[in-house]
Amino acid sequence: MCTETGLNLSRRAALVGGAAALASVTLGESTAHAGTPARTPVRVRGRHGLRDLTYPLTTTFPAFTPGEEAARRTLVTIEDDGFYLQEWRIIEHIGTHVDAPGHFTIGGRLSPELQLSELIVPAVVIDIADRAAHDPDTAVTIDDVRAFERRHGRIPRDAAVLMYSGWGAKVGDPDAYRGTDAAGTLHFPGFSPDACEWLLRHRRIRSLGVDTLSIDPGNSTTFETHLILTGADRYGLENLANVNRIPRRGATVVVGLIPYEEGSGGQARVFASW
Repeated sequence: MCTETGLNLSRRAALVGGAAALASVTLGESTAHAGTPARTPVRVRGRHGLRDLTYPLTTTFPAFTPGEEAARRTLVTIEDDGFYLQEWRIIEHIGTHVDAPGHFTIGGRLSPELQLSELIVPAVVIDIADRAAHDPDTAVTIDDVRAFERRHGRIPRDAAVLMYSGWGAKVGDPDAYRGTDAAGTLHFPGFSPDACEWLLRHRRIRSLGVDTLSIDPGNSTTFETHLILTGADRYGLENLANVNRIPRRGATVVVGLIPYEEGSGGQARVFASW
């Protein structure tokens, strides 16, 4: 897939450096003053925060395909055994989770191979919620990226670029969250392949993240955004919560990925600090 996009990146050659550049920029959401140039950093004093971007994993959390929901049972109890323990049946791609490069790319790195320096990175948030409210098939475009940069400045290298679509409001209703129509087609927002490739080529991003089931829009049948991203040795973040509760720029995300043996990805506790 890399050859088709012109990226031509091998999974090892694409890994640019071992240490991710942590964001020291202090430009926060709604901090620009009238007349301030878009690229001028604005110091924010006394505005610090910590936000969990993770949904609790439950047996009712919407799966990409019905039937893939998590299941659990109580294995032992304090009353009978002196301690409490559950047994879970889960797939790696349920709830808030990571898509490792090997999820879509043959020979791509797997969960244990992702380094801490890649999992602690600066974050930016591109808001397409107004458009998504009227068009569930919308996607983050290059124009959206450029509009973000005109307002908030250049996206830093090795950033996690997060989409906020407002889709979390539907998470309690699996059918609405999947956006399934009568023909069984899914409808929810994601990243366009063009935007993904542009961000990789021109901003050398580390990750794409979404508040939906997939970094590809739900109606995609080719999963081209996945193929481009993982083919460039980058990872995806799916089913993120509270993306609208962090600054558009200036936060750092920490991705606590479970390093499953031979994992194609897996559940993660993801949080942002600024």
